[in-house]
Amino acid sequence: MKVTLRSEAALDRAFLRALFGEVRVRELRLAGMDQGLLQPLLDMQFEAQRQSYRQAYPLARFDIIEVDGLPAGRRIVAQAGDALHLVDLALMPAWCGNGIGSAQLRGLQREAAGAGMPLRLHVALNNRAEALYRRLGFKETGVSGMRRAMEWENDNE
Repeated sequence: MKVTLRSEAALDRAFLRALFGEVRVRELRLAGMDQGLLQPLLDMQFEAQRQSYRQAYPLARFDIIEVDGLPAGRRIVAQAGDALHLVDLALMPAWCGNGIGSAQLRGLQREAAGAGMPLRLHVALNNRAEALYRRLGFKETGVSGMRRAMEWENDNE
């Protein structure tokens, strides 16, 4: 299994929309969302998130994670002041549990350590990814609304 990163391109829009849907649809169904309303709501949320990320992080690296040449996920990373910020990391369900997310995070930890910066992220409360972040040494730095702020700092300074 060969995992690579490449810059997001306009042709990735359909994949990114499908990825967004895969990530969000389960929680909307659990909330009792009517099937007829689900697709329009997902479309609207996808566009809102896309615009929000582009406006908030215009200099971010918007990357597609590929496995054996096929899109499997996406990663958005920005330098925000004195820190590296993981804006988003998402994988299609078929690729979860294969170590891809962990490898992406470890790579970002090496990058942050090399730059002498902490690595920061936010995770939705009760998101199972939080356990992964904690295993990799991220510590909680606060809670705001439904999101937990976490930070990793290189202990080998």
